[in-house]
Amino acid sequence: MGDIDDALDRADREAFTREPPKTLKGRINFLMKQLKTTRAVAAELGITQRSVERYRKGDRKTPPTAIAARIDTAVRARWQPVVRGRRRKQAAASTGITVETRARFGYTAPVGTTDDGRMRRLTVHLPPEYAQRLFDARAQGGSDQQMRAIVAEGLQEIYFKDGGTRATGLEVEFTDIDYFDVSF
Repeated sequence: MGDIDDALDRADREAFTREPPKTLKGRINFLMKQLKTTRAVAAELGITQRSVERYRKGDRKTPPTAIAARIDTAVRARWQPVVRGRRRKQAAASTGITVETRARFGYTAPVGTTDDGRMRRLTVHLPPEYAQRLFDARAQGGSDQQMRAIVAEGLQEIYFKDGGTRATGLEVEFTDIDYFDVSF
């Protein structure tokens, strides 16, 4: 998807309290516990049932790169969903999220002030309501542009307007993202 979606995925992976199984056999066995049958695992990975059986027994130890990537993705998607869900819920309810980015920030401001956009590197802690809106937008399949607008609004209110104590009437544009990271 986009920058923000990737950053949320990274933050989710960091929520693991234990690493997923490292060996191919361990990963296949984990998927078997989750999906129950070799047919279901095969359908999930886009491989034959017999290949799943071979990986599970240890007869085949090195799958092609594309299949290894699919196995990794399937395992990580199912690994510790309760832990990741708890972290998301806590961020949305009480702790908020921390956004680190380097991007071009331009804005419209009252006459007599500079409104030229420039690259800035920011690390800003956004309150829980922005985390909740960001998670909701992602869950509803929101575009990267929609999620970017939520983050831009949060940065505008918290960093540029300092929670409403200054820069009233300021509208911030968030463009040319060099990098973007989220932690919660």
